[in-house]
Amino acid sequence: MRIVFATGNENKMKEIRRILGNLGMDIVSMKEAGIDGDVEENGTTFSENSLIKARAIASLLKEKGDTESIVLADDSGLEIDYLNGEPGIYSARYMGHDTPYSEKNAAIIERLSGVPDEKRTARFVCAIAAVLPDGREFDTLGKMEGRIAYETAGGNGFGYDPIFFLPEYNKTSAELAEDEKNAISHRGKALREMEKILDNMCMK
Repeated sequence: MRIVFATGNENKMKEIRRILGNLGMDIVSMKEAGIDGDVEENGTTFSENSLIKARAIASLLKEKGDTESIVLADDSGLEIDYLNGEPGIYSARYMGHDTPYSEKNAAIIERLSGVPDEKRTARFVCAIAAVLPDGREFDTLGKMEGRIAYETAGGNGFGYDPIFFLPEYNKTSAELAEDEKNAISHRGKALREMEKILDNMCMK
């Protein structure tokens, strides 16, 4: 039995392998499993989109004769309370996939111009869905709370991190050291919960 994760992002795969490695299974990307292409995400929540992707990859694997792999998929992005969590803020879909993150960040900061600290609350959310070979499905959810900064800062992040301010650290998540970020990462939290579930359901 192995885990196939629906991503081609190597940095993400490193985090996945680091956290799920104790399960003792091979962990491969969908490309490494021979699956290529994008899955249309037409859900309305992170959990729905992660499950849509996991189901699609599981179906493609079965078409290739793979009936033993566990398929995991994630969907993540930024929720901003002042903007009522509007769908356009979610992940790369805000302003379109091809818009540079620097432009997306600038647009968000501009929309919150003049908004005080207490109303800039936001969170990164990551949902991870699993489809088991026997058809069972479940998901986990991880969150990282903070607020939108007044200007971008830091270069040690990805996506919206340079505008995601963490009051307890007094800096944006893009300014965190790797170990600091790993401790509070929304994806890391979701992955650690997934590890517990898979350990209980599949390893015993």
